[in-house]
Amino acid sequence: MLDSKVVELLNDQINKEMYSAYLYLDFSNYFSQVGLDGFANWYMIQAQEERDHAMLFYQYLQNNSEKVTLKAIAQPDVALTDTMTVLKAGLKHEMYVTDLINTIYSAAYDVKDFRTMQFLDWFIKEQGEEETNANDMITKMELFGSDAKGLYMLNSELGARVYAAPSLVL
Repeated sequence: MLDSKVVELLNDQINKEMYSAYLYLDFSNYFSQVGLDGFANWYMIQAQEERDHAMLFYQYLQNNSEKVTLKAIAQPDVALTDTMTVLKAGLKHEMYVTDLINTIYSAAYDVKDFRTMQFLDWFIKEQGEEETNANDMITKMELFGSDAKGLYMLNSELGARVYAAPSLVL
């Protein structure tokens, strides 16, 4: 049986991951509306990843005979005004999610819940990758985004991304 605080944080994380999926769907929708289908594709795949992350937390709780508590998912509230604003909001959000994962890890550490800590190791690595990807997109946009040909190439690069389900074994 898991510690009650850890269970509460894991349940909250399901909700936060689903919110992340909503947020990235909103980003994808924005990019579709402004004609950047590659950016839209990239964020659609991000949304799929976030839903998978929520399901990993869901399955972990079930595998440990803990009750899953599903909560309402908030509507995204980021003002999407231009490409750079969206990209920076993505980085800010990934940093927020990293902090959430670290909080769960810290709570598990405090009660010597090594199984949960091991489960979270994958998410810690994943968050490092997510922050790097978000930073890289901002850097590329700063370098090439003001040039139409550069933006076209960046949009094409992001359009080539394909979905790959996480390979975390529970």
